Formats: sequence, C-alpha cells, structure tokens
Amino acid sequence: MKTQKIFDLNGKVIIITGSSGMLGTQYAYALSECGANVVLADIDISKSKITEKQIKKSFSTDPMSIKLDLTNKESILSMTSTVIKKYSKIDVLINNAAYQGNSKIRSSGFENLELETWNQAIDVNLTGVFLCCQSIGKQMIKQKSGNIINIASTYGLVGPDQRIYGKSGQNSAIFYAATKSAILNLTRYLATYWEGKGIRVNTFSPGGVENNQDPNFIKRYSKKTPLGRMAKKDEYAGSIIFLASDASSYMTGSNLIVDGGWTAW
Repeated sequence: MKTQKIFDLNGKVIIITGSSGMLGTQYAYALSECGANVVLADIDISKSKITEKQIKKSFSTDPMSIKLDLTNKESILSMTSTVIKKYSKIDVLINNAAYQGNSKIRSSGFENLELETWNQAIDVNLTGVFLCCQSIGKQMIKQKSGNIINIASTYGLVGPDQRIYGKSGQNSAIFYAATKSAILNLTRYLATYWEGKGIRVNTFSPGGVENNQDPNFIKRYSKKTPLGRMAKKDEYAGSIIFLASDASSYMTGSNLIVDGGWTAW
C-alpha cells in the first residue's frame, strides 16, 4: 500500500453543502488540492462562485457552484441531477451546512426561543441532511459506491458549558445541540441500513474555531481544552481528507472527534 495513493482524491466528485462558510471554504480548498472536483453548494451562490474562481486558478480541477436551499426538497433534487449531468457520478457528500442563529438568538436563552427559530434549525440542520442523504444516496446505490460525511459537533456529544460565554454572544443554542446529536444516530442508522451497498457513512465532530471572538470567551474556552487553545480554521482539513479518501476505507458508522481534547476531561 502506498500512503500517498490512499489519500489521493484525483477525479473524485465531492459535494460540500454550506460551502460558503468559513470551514466549508477550507474543506473545498483542501479537497481540491488533493485532486477532487468540488461542488460548492450554498444558498449564497455569489460567495461560492468566488471560491470556484479561486480554485480554478490554483488547481487543475473542475469545480462547480450550485445554489442550494436545504429547506426546499426540489432544490436538493435539482442539485443532484445537475451534478450527475455534469460529472456522471457523485463520490462523496459532505453535509456541512448548518443554521446556528445570530448572536441575539443564541443569547436569548432557552425560555425565550421562538418556535419559528426552532423549526428553521430543524429544517436546515436535520431535515436538509436527511433529504440530501436520501437524494444522493439513491445515486450512490446505482453506482454501488459512495461516501457520506455528516458534520456534527462536540455539542452533539456533551452539553455546552454555559459558564464560558458571558456576554460574548457565542452561546450555543438548544436547537444546535439537539440537531447535531440527532446527526450522530442518523449516521449510524444509514451506515447499517446501506450494509452491503458499498456506501460508507461517518460523522465528523469538530471543536470550536478561533475566529475573532471576544478575547475573554477565547480564554475561557481554551482553558477547557487540554491543548489550551481553540482550533485554527485550517486544522480540520486533514480530517476531512481522511474521511473523504480511501484512507478511511474500513470506517463506517463512526464519529471522528477532533476537538483539542474538549470532550476528554
């Protein structure tokens, strides 16, 4: 076995939902550098097109941008058919998009959370993932191969420590924790349901990423990790490449946790 070969993604077609976000963009560049043709799927297609243009300049790959509304089943079906029409296959689906609400919503507290906000989060973070897995899974069954990576969170595993937030506005809302926890068992279910179909389904649970947050919040968060800091935005690239490549070929129904040791205490 040649180590470099098992990480090679040359010619792989990889859909990334939420591709315009900070981590979605990082994933797109990392996968493109390994040779993948990435499909940048986001409701903000203008940002995806900027990333697409930059990838084309930097790598010898064939990326594509698609406007995707995860709350609309027809939008998801249209994305699937568009990708198949262009590439004739879908090798990997990364369900990365997530609704977290703004700082006001996150700081308002559970008792004041509007039902409309809760339903919006369920529609994007859970139902949207279900619909993408359903639509693209049908194609993967036809291909007799496929790889789905569902992005969860450490807050799908443990409750948020409310003491670290203060007035930072970085609070994690109940709907985020609830949907990310649900993603873990959706992943296990699909991994076993598609037994024998050549489809692998895994979850990736990252920790917090430093991104110009309140300094006091960063300090308090960092004290809760054995590594003593938050992640840098490019530190999850290796995990995504591992899960998307043949390096993880014997892995399905699992959850890869990369959180600086947050959940190890």
